[in-house]
Amino acid sequence: MELRDVRAAGAVVTRKGGDVLLVHRPKYDDWSFPKGKLDPGEHAVTAAVREVAEETGLDVRLGPALASQRYRMLSGRWKSVEYWTARVIGSDDVTSYRVNDEIDAVEWVDWQAAMRRLTYPYDRDTLTEAWPLRRKTRALVVLRHGRARSRGGWKKDDRKRPLVQIGDTQAQRLVPLLAAFDVTSAHSSSSVRCVQTVTPYVDTTGWPTKLYDELSEEGSSAEAVVELVDSLLGSGESTVLCTHRPVLPTVLDALRVPDLTLDPGGMLVVHHRKGRIVATEVHQP
Repeated sequence: MELRDVRAAGAVVTRKGGDVLLVHRPKYDDWSFPKGKLDPGEHAVTAAVREVAEETGLDVRLGPALASQRYRMLSGRWKSVEYWTARVIGSDDVTSYRVNDEIDAVEWVDWQAAMRRLTYPYDRDTLTEAWPLRRKTRALVVLRHGRARSRGGWKKDDRKRPLVQIGDTQAQRLVPLLAAFDVTSAHSSSSVRCVQTVTPYVDTTGWPTKLYDELSEEGSSAEAVVELVDSLLGSGESTVLCTHRPVLPTVLDALRVPDLTLDPGGMLVVHHRKGRIVATEVHQP
């Protein structure tokens, strides 16, 4: 029986001027992007941010996703690596990085020099793909609330219908994912199941949250939704918008994104720059 691919994640981290962050691994004597294997049960988004921090000492936020790499390791097993573009949050100084047996050099390298220094052709392909996506973007995360109690089993006001246990777990697992895209404010339907979905994140980070009847099933207003989406795209910050399945088509229309289905707890990440959508990606729970 063929073994499953080893799964890993990483990022092409850039800064103003076009420099690229590269790491050197003494074990293989190669230059590559910061990356590493997923921990058991870990989401690739979370792993990409964690690995950059562990291998370079820098905190990053993710930008648009890049094509995955797949190659055979020296052991004979296949490895799949998911990549994102990324920008540093805070200082990008790596001069104080403490070298170790795994990573003995971390350097910012000019784009063309990085193309020459990278050891593997598939990394050069990834760098080429990242070039047009290197500019700083913000994220609008469109989130469907987590798994809630069934309508049939709930006899009270539907706006007060809560999450079930798996929905609470989904909400907790969203915390590092939203942080990976540097979400700094939450905009949610006023219905309990939406509020409960974003609460772990805002409680953990302290970022503000704003509730809207217009994002609920009962009070949904197409005009208000379009106005809100436009304002979030033009806000210059990364945000999350949590709503319901029946309201999602209106949100997608406002974004001019083709219709798609989000499972409970699923999210659409819309990367935008100066009000223009650059890329999108979907993450199901």
